[in-house]
Amino acid sequence: MGWGYYDYKPKKTKSQLSAQIEKLRKKNPDIQPVIIEGNKIAKTWWAQAWNKNLESYADYSNRIGRGRSYVKSGAVLDLTIKPGKVSALVQGSRAKPYEITVSIDPLPKKKWDAITKECSHKIGNLEDLASGQFPRELMDMFTDRSGGLFPSPKEIHFNCSCPDWAYMCKHVASALYGIGAKFDDDPTLFFLLRDIDFTAFLKKSVDEKMKSMLKNADSVTGRVMKDIDTLELFGV
Repeated sequence: MGWGYYDYKPKKTKSQLSAQIEKLRKKNPDIQPVIIEGNKIAKTWWAQAWNKNLESYADYSNRIGRGRSYVKSGAVLDLTIKPGKVSALVQGSRAKPYEITVSIDPLPKKKWDAITKECSHKIGNLEDLASGQFPRELMDMFTDRSGGLFPSPKEIHFNCSCPDWAYMCKHVASALYGIGAKFDDDPTLFFLLRDIDFTAFLKKSVDEKMKSMLKNADSVTGRVMKDIDTLELFGV
């Protein structure tokens, strides 16, 4: 463990970090830096909820805060979200950025089924969801400790190339905050992170609602309704 363990602020200034990003962009135009505008890391309720969820766990509460100054300063030079995995480059005290990987366990099928049924009860909000807005009525669906979509610490695995032996170094912490910041711009990235097909999620949720509706429909109406594209029916 180096002395940098106690220093939670990047060694480089914001302007130096911006120059570092441009340097990396010349080599890889597809890099996706985390740029924080203003004092808030996350602005939407779902992105804020992601951060609060991480901070609420005893495993993380005393450690994740060390990444705040890093992500706010622009030290997360690149952060890419793929199914079940996040790759990031975070500038630390050394010249070469540290490489971070974060992997999330797949969502269990039992939880998937329960969540889609719950979402079907809020079918009026699915159009907002499809357009990139998470209605607050869905908050419990994400944040519930036992049955929500947010992963618990035991479902999150990470690694950093830095020499810090801490369970969660400041570079990993900044990447975790960076994930929340990315959700601000595109909430559907959360489904990608949990390796969920977003379109399939919407369709299954609508289908669950249709099943409930058809229980009270007569057989003729039921046959007609079944022939309709359910996603089109609800404008999703």
